[in-house]
Amino acid sequence: MGLEIGAVCNGKVTSITKYGAFVALGDGKSGMVHISEISHTYVNDINEHLKNGQDVKVKVIGIDENGRISLSIRKAEPRPERPQTNFAPKSSPKENVELSFEDKLKQFMQDSDSKISGIKQYSDRRTNTRRPRR
Repeated sequence: MGLEIGAVCNGKVTSITKYGAFVALGDGKSGMVHISEISHTYVNDINEHLKNGQDVKVKVIGIDENGRISLSIRKAEPRPERPQTNFAPKSSPKENVELSFEDKLKQFMQDSDSKISGIKQYSDRRTNTRRPRR
């Protein structure tokens, strides 16, 4: 089994450490999946994601000069889609009518001006409360 960088293959988890998991790939070869390469989400405890003896699909992401193989589980899977977020300005319930571009721009400018003035007030308060230099 000639392993190359970018190859996707199946393996079996042989041991788990606090920094990663070792995976047997076949033909007497094994590699390590670092904790950061286990899932697309943050992994605090590897044991919540993997178990000894579990079959996993891995992607070879590196082979160093000593023959050590770096593997990734998350790169072997398609990235999950993020939920769409709505960045539209908040509108009141009585504003169910479609606004023209000019009205939307006017509303955006008002919101922006109020946010900027709030930031300026906060920064002015911070600069006025500093101790005088001696």
